[in-house]
Amino acid sequence: MSAATRPEIDRETFERLAEKHRKELQLHCYRMLGSVHDAEDATQEALLRAWRGLGGYQGRASFRSWLYRIATNACLTSLTRRPHERRLLPEMAGPPAEFAPLGDPERDAAWLEPYPDAALQGLADAAPGPEARYELHESVRLAFIAALQRLPAKQRAVLLLRDVLGFSAAEAAAALETSVTSANSALQRARTTFKGRSAITRERGGIADDRLRALLDRYVHAWEKRDVDGFVALLREDAVWSMPPWRQWYVGRAQIGAFIGWAWRSGRRQLLVPTAANAQPAFAYYRSAAEGAGWLAFAIQVLSLRGREVAAITSFVDPRLFAVFGLSSTLPPNFRPDR
Repeated sequence: MSAATRPEIDRETFERLAEKHRKELQLHCYRMLGSVHDAEDATQEALLRAWRGLGGYQGRASFRSWLYRIATNACLTSLTRRPHERRLLPEMAGPPAEFAPLGDPERDAAWLEPYPDAALQGLADAAPGPEARYELHESVRLAFIAALQRLPAKQRAVLLLRDVLGFSAAEAAAALETSVTSANSALQRARTTFKGRSAITRERGGIADDRLRALLDRYVHAWEKRDVDGFVALLREDAVWSMPPWRQWYVGRAQIGAFIGWAWRSGRRQLLVPTAANAQPAFAYYRSAAEGAGWLAFAIQVLSLRGREVAAITSFVDPRLFAVFGLSSTLPPNFRPDR
């Protein structure tokens, strides 16, 4: 393309376009990196690279595709710099445990993080290309993100570009600076590995809204009343409980019930505030330090439902996440959430 036909983008136009695509770029970086904090850093790095390299934009691809190319490579750079290429859930780190009181958390491990649904607002209109295999709600679920983390970085990137974003083979190859043949080969290997690793269901609205509200109301009641039997009754027989940064995880009503009975033995007051993460129901879990004291942030709980039962609960014990979800780290003693 000649200089005469090359698109001219000034700073104001760049900032407008960058802001338009920022949310979807950050989600792409989250899928690549498994961390909302790392995704924010990578998005900032990508936009900085884009601004510095704006003179090299030739207009052969759309501005959006060009930004995705830069963001993908910023993520690949980030992955080469950190000691662990993938982030984990406890289920990925070893077999389930028999119940025993928790030991020390493993905070040096690279644990997966949840993604707030508030950051997904407005993204449904950013329709993927015709090559896409997954819809937005499917491609952000915890099971999907966890399965992605099992792939080598470049396979992860090409699967996202092709099967989530719907890029053509040529566009994906250009983004990864490789040949179409090489990109297609990596995609086939990624699909083979990915198949069966992701417990994604394409069932939409598998539980009616009124039944979902009733189930979640019972869940909240069990937690706030410390009703172990009521809580266990909501679980599938093969339900999974995990709580990074602890490596222990439990399978089944008996093991989870034993753990919850131990965890609730102190009688400490508990408060659940509804939120949403990874296109799944979620709660911000607060605990009180003492009777009459205010509420302190403890964990973000993300629920996976199957039918009318809870299939998995991942409790991310990291108070830093509350700010990401737009939630306060402390609440007054008399706070009651709207439900």
